[in-house]
Amino acid sequence: MRKIFALLLVVVLLSGCSKLVNAPVVTVQDLNVVSVDPTGAGMELYLRVQNTNSFDVKLQGYSYDIKIMTLPLAKGGAREEINFPANEETDVRIPIRITYADLLEILKRKPDPDKIPYQLAAGLDLETPVGQMTVPVKKNGTYAIPKKYRPAAIFGKLADLLKF
Repeated sequence: MRKIFALLLVVVLLSGCSKLVNAPVVTVQDLNVVSVDPTGAGMELYLRVQNTNSFDVKLQGYSYDIKIMTLPLAKGGAREEINFPANEETDVRIPIRITYADLLEILKRKPDPDKIPYQLAAGLDLETPVGQMTVPVKKNGTYAIPKKYRPAAIFGKLADLLKF
């Protein structure tokens, strides 16, 4: 009888322990083009993670899906460990690679380069003292392409290179 009571007590305590873990607060800080090269464009997604718990939690990996004007732009993820200290904010940088073929599909729709609508759906896989959890991140917004990465600027540089 004591074994059954002890087992029930353990089950109740473990199910209650998950309530002791607060999901960190994740905010999207920025989405930026950081490079353009012969294979495509590099972007970075900047997140701020606020761990409101009295103990550290650890990022085990992440996944993301970005759509521009409802077109799929980039999808991916990685396994990466980052420690989020208790009661602190930590900035996280997620690299994103975009091919020219994907960019061309977006340019065909002739978007306003100052207000391109995007949707971000991401998930952060965390390890906590009581087990694993996934924190969803969703953001809808608009993106302004930096002037130096706009097609007109890139083609202008290419024309300058071809002048003798």
